[in-house]
Amino acid sequence: MGESFGVYKLGADEEAMRWITSANIACGFHAGDPDIMDRTVGLAAEHGVCIGVHMGYPDLAGFGRRAMRLSLEELTNCCIYQIGALEAFCRKHGTAIRHVKPHGSMSNMADTDDAVAEAIVEAVILTTPRTALLARPGSKLGKVAIERGLPVISELYADRAYCADGTLAPRSLPGAVLHDPEEAAQQAVRMIVEGWTKTLGGQRLNIHGDSLCVHGDTKGALDLILRIRAGLEKAGIRIERR
Repeated sequence: MGESFGVYKLGADEEAMRWITSANIACGFHAGDPDIMDRTVGLAAEHGVCIGVHMGYPDLAGFGRRAMRLSLEELTNCCIYQIGALEAFCRKHGTAIRHVKPHGSMSNMADTDDAVAEAIVEAVILTTPRTALLARPGSKLGKVAIERGLPVISELYADRAYCADGTLAPRSLPGAVLHDPEEAAQQAVRMIVEGWTKTLGGQRLNIHGDSLCVHGDTKGALDLILRIRAGLEKAGIRIERR
């Protein structure tokens, strides 16, 4: 959330906030700006939504979805900067950061790249050392975080297709983004209840997690959220903030 910029609006944050338990808020590098961050943190605080740092590469034009190669020091400082910015707005609104989650290409690279994972974990340890890190099951990021003593929340994706190795299918591939609310809800329920999903190539992928992501910039995100909630509740799954 918070991925609008200046006069450009992206997503339906106001409408969606009442239906979610946690919000990953952009910090001005891949999207967002100080005013947007302020409003989004305030909105989350108003609705009792847990706030997460959604830090990305310094790539506004590419929305943080282009691969960048930074040194370990550059990437660590890039993350520290964004954590600090969001933490300041949280203090303004009387709330606090509850988790940290890398965005886009940074997140994808942290799945398999030790150096990227190390930089992200180092930044969290240096700034908010007891804060949970969201990571995909089986990722380098999750492994490094656990080794360094950070709490990890395994994250699943309701609106994205998976590859056989558990990484997200590249957005350039047809079918990589799920736009049909019913299809997204079925995938969410299957992962949470049965512990598996079907990959983009049609294979079975066993997968388990504690948190479920819907991208705010996915077309029809609010409809996806409402349908997913309904499907989970029908399956007897309790959705809670923690």
